[in-house]
Amino acid sequence: MRINKSILSVLFALLLCLTAAVPVFAESELPRIVDDADLLTDYEESTLLTKLDDISERQQADIVVVTVDTLDGYSPMEFADDFYDYNGYGFGENRDGVLLLVSMESRDWWISTCGYGITAITDAGIDYISDSFLPGLSDGDYAKAFTLYADLCDAFFTQAGTGQPYDTGHMPKQPFDILMNLIIASAVGFVVAKVVTGIMKSKLKTVRFQAGAGSYVKAGSMNVTESRDLFLFANVTRSPRPKESSSGGSSTHTSSSGSSHGGGGGKF
Repeated sequence: MRINKSILSVLFALLLCLTAAVPVFAESELPRIVDDADLLTDYEESTLLTKLDDISERQQADIVVVTVDTLDGYSPMEFADDFYDYNGYGFGENRDGVLLLVSMESRDWWISTCGYGITAITDAGIDYISDSFLPGLSDGDYAKAFTLYADLCDAFFTQAGTGQPYDTGHMPKQPFDILMNLIIASAVGFVVAKVVTGIMKSKLKTVRFQAGAGSYVKAGSMNVTESRDLFLFANVTRSPRPKESSSGGSSTHTSSSGSSHGGGGGKF
């Protein structure tokens, strides 16, 4: 059977278009931790993968970590969104999940949310989660940073399941850390010092506060020709500065695959 050459040309051109539409990093059946930048030891990677798999299956949403040496000319947002989309991450019809991208080229990070992940982790939630793991990234403690990210994603998805996702004005309480211990210890020490010095001051029987300077002048040692009292005062009116209001929720955008994503990122 002879096949028309024009039909073959059209089919070949269509195949080229379809191939060009898929990024070079697209693969199938990728794990939930892809450490191409080799930031983790084998043990750390294995431990983190177990945690990510457990949380993902329990929450029915993929929780993913990706590290790379370079973005190959993509922006962090484009790379994270496309990596998520073209590698088939996400549960269900809406492809629920969240991906953390770390690029060592310019020390970029980006969190990409999709499906129910957009609801569970809002813009304010991304700020909260990143504030927790960024110190670890900056210090090179990547295992700790990724573990915090995974645990907080778990907490945020759990909270979203109650019908009240964490958002502006409604966030998890910060853990009781060493800094807070130091602040409280300093405050207690200050109070104790005030009490002790107060007791010591009360025992000074020969010293009393005098309201006027004349009380300290020896009688007959000087003649005062004129005296007057000056009262200085200021009337200050204070009004609170208006607070910036935020409606909360997630801002979204469309990736190259046509999927809707939320997200946010920065440098570390």
